[in-house]
Amino acid sequence: MTVEALKGLTQAEATERLRVYGYNELAVRDRRHIFRILVDALREPLLLLLIGTTAIYLLIGDIHEGLLLAILTVVDLGIVVYQDYKTERVLESLRELASPRALVIRDGIQRRIAGREVVPDDIVIVSEGDRVAADALLISAAELKVDESLLTGESVPVRKAVRLDGTMLASGHPGGDDAPYVYSGSMIVHGSGVARVVKTGSNTEMGRIGTAVSEINFEETRLRRATRRLTRDLAIMGGIVSILVIALQGIRVGDWVAALLAGVTTAMSMMPEEIPVVLTVFLTLGAWRISRRHVLTRQVSAIENLGAATVLCTDKTGTLTWNRMTVTKLCAGQEFVDLGSESKLSDAVALLIGTAAAASELLPTDPMERALHDAAATHAQSASGPPDRVYGLSPDLLAVTFVRRRQTEGRYQVAAKGAPEAIASLCALKEDQLKSLLSQTAQMAADGLRVLAVARADHSGPLPETPRGFAFEFLGLVGLSDPVRETVPAAVASCRKAGIRVMMMTGDYPVTARAIARDAGIDVSGEVLTGQQLNELDDDTLAARLRSTNVCARILPQQKLRIVSALKAAGEIVAMTGDGVNDAPALKTANIGIAMGGRGADVAREAASLVLLDDAFESIVIAIRLGRRIFDNLRNALSYIFAVHVPIAGLALAPLLVGWPIVFSPVHIVFLELVIDPVCSIAFEAEPEARDIMRREPRRPSMSLFDRRDILHSAGQGLIGLVAILAVYAMVLDGGASDGQARAIAFSGIVLANLALIFSNRSHRDPLIHTLKRANPILWLVVAAATGMLFVALFITPVSEVFQFAAVDVTQLAPALVPATLVVLVSEATKFIHRRARRIRSRERGPIRTQTRP
Repeated sequence: MTVEALKGLTQAEATERLRVYGYNELAVRDRRHIFRILVDALREPLLLLLIGTTAIYLLIGDIHEGLLLAILTVVDLGIVVYQDYKTERVLESLRELASPRALVIRDGIQRRIAGREVVPDDIVIVSEGDRVAADALLISAAELKVDESLLTGESVPVRKAVRLDGTMLASGHPGGDDAPYVYSGSMIVHGSGVARVVKTGSNTEMGRIGTAVSEINFEETRLRRATRRLTRDLAIMGGIVSILVIALQGIRVGDWVAALLAGVTTAMSMMPEEIPVVLTVFLTLGAWRISRRHVLTRQVSAIENLGAATVLCTDKTGTLTWNRMTVTKLCAGQEFVDLGSESKLSDAVALLIGTAAAASELLPTDPMERALHDAAATHAQSASGPPDRVYGLSPDLLAVTFVRRRQTEGRYQVAAKGAPEAIASLCALKEDQLKSLLSQTAQMAADGLRVLAVARADHSGPLPETPRGFAFEFLGLVGLSDPVRETVPAAVASCRKAGIRVMMMTGDYPVTARAIARDAGIDVSGEVLTGQQLNELDDDTLAARLRSTNVCARILPQQKLRIVSALKAAGEIVAMTGDGVNDAPALKTANIGIAMGGRGADVAREAASLVLLDDAFESIVIAIRLGRRIFDNLRNALSYIFAVHVPIAGLALAPLLVGWPIVFSPVHIVFLELVIDPVCSIAFEAEPEARDIMRREPRRPSMSLFDRRDILHSAGQGLIGLVAILAVYAMVLDGGASDGQARAIAFSGIVLANLALIFSNRSHRDPLIHTLKRANPILWLVVAAATGMLFVALFITPVSEVFQFAAVDVTQLAPALVPATLVVLVSEATKFIHRRARRIRSRERGPIRTQTRP
């Protein structure tokens, strides 16, 4: 039936179907608008803590600190709202991709309509360059090839054919040649066709993926959960202690205003407002640092997981490979030729390349045919001019034949290419020749190549009805590859050294998948798991199988999601790379979803946590390195926060308990916060990475951000400083110093001890002599500013009066150096003991294997 004979739906029928089935777009379930996102964000405990802390500062009259915290609160809120809003755009991107313009037949007239108005039973016309608007069954097709890579991840277009009985295959899915249907979101790269729409909107393959994505929720990370618990516990403890201080001081001295001031000071000294600020600033600046290395952070929480990644699941096409075909190897007779290593080719090999190009379109859109033309332009000479006749692919002959008239009257040059078995049939090869051909084909396929056979013929007289009427001569085999990116093997090796297992998931056949994985540097010692085998395994068996499997072949989109889920259930922290629509559910489910920004689909980018802007696989390694650095520095910052708050809280409480003159008032706490805040949020964040950062195993998934051992270590550091400062304070009081002088000396002691804690906590491993060599200009600026501010508070009279300091000379401040010295000495001794213990344990365990994980 011709297009002209098709009447299609009437406009009335189309309107009724639109009412019944709805628009051809994805339904957004439980869509959150900006106001709801804002309300949900304001329920976040960390934000509530920041808001509450800001209110405390404003109530006690410290406008400067209150406004500073208010600004940080707004920034943090903005980040949360922005990230949630971007997540809501996932389905919008799917809807835009799934609803292009469409050429339909209505009332017997061809009309171009919006894709969202296409309805079931519409007759659509598709041609080269069109994006398919809905899932449809082909009525007719002429040399139709479709790029379904957004749905399947495979770069090679698939051939389409009409099903004679006019029915849809029951088990049909995207991918594979000679299927009778086209899918929403796919691209027509060659030929044309007419199809009847069978599925629209959320019922399409694209819609099914969109529904799967919408049902997956991003998990709250361990770091955020741990920080929330830590902040809550410290806030509760600080609140209880401050209430007790107010009650005890009020009962003892009878001055409830002074008691309230002492309680507020105690609460401020114990208030852990730095923790949520530090988390926000570290992750925000971490995202900025990672963006400078061409990695866009869409979900800031992914930075928390980067350093803990244990498995990196990657697809092949466009991630490990370039997503373009290249002629790599040729076989003419018994001669195998690596095209890249040969400068001069034999006549037989040059004829093979030229004929393969002659059996292709002059201006091809198919990447395979473009590769053949490129090779012929460099190494051979192919026929020019348009063909006089083309014999296309058919279900019974998987080969194409191009016929061109020679200058000699009545003679033709014939070129054919296709599946080796099809070309062997055209050439009528004998049994021994066919056996040799299949052996050569298997040998090239084992190298990860797609293999085509090529034949030629000279013909005179009328052209036959089918290519079988030509007397073909077999020329040889052409092997095409989608080459592995040059930087990938080194990046994979870096992952393995860091204890990160790299796993490839692809739709290729097992032999090809193993070859590509081997070229990429992936460990292929284990078995290749196929999609069919995966379907036969239950979840527990699959998880066990995946412990030793690094290559998965013939994998369908829904199977990628199941693999990621099985790895996570086994306790792995999973990073997943992808670039197609089919990867979106797995990207969103993974702990760290990494999309390719250049070649990737919008849906993949929106579903991912990270986006590689340069599509470079090695950028993943850089991001992991930065993630580990961020986690290290965050732990060091928290260690410092715990340690420094011990002497601050102790000096606020101890004088009240023993009846000494009070050391701290709110202004002293604010001064210390002006030192502590930038040290935590800026100086520690800028700390360079440790030398062994990519030679360690990933941190254990169960590892706490700040466990009991870390708390005891930090508390011990702070306690040493506190005891030393209290001893100095008691000594100068007993020596006859005034309250103001003793307060000045004790305050100087805690500021200097604070600086000592900064340097001691730059690393929990390296000695001080090594950390001093690390370049961190921001740290030295903070130290210089703190020292300058202390000088102003001690020696500038108007300021010293606000701090209730009496005049002191430099010699009287000498005892203030004692606490700082003790902190450094004890910290260095502890590091030395730990380093020695680690070396002993390392010798006892022997070398750590990082190739595979048990």
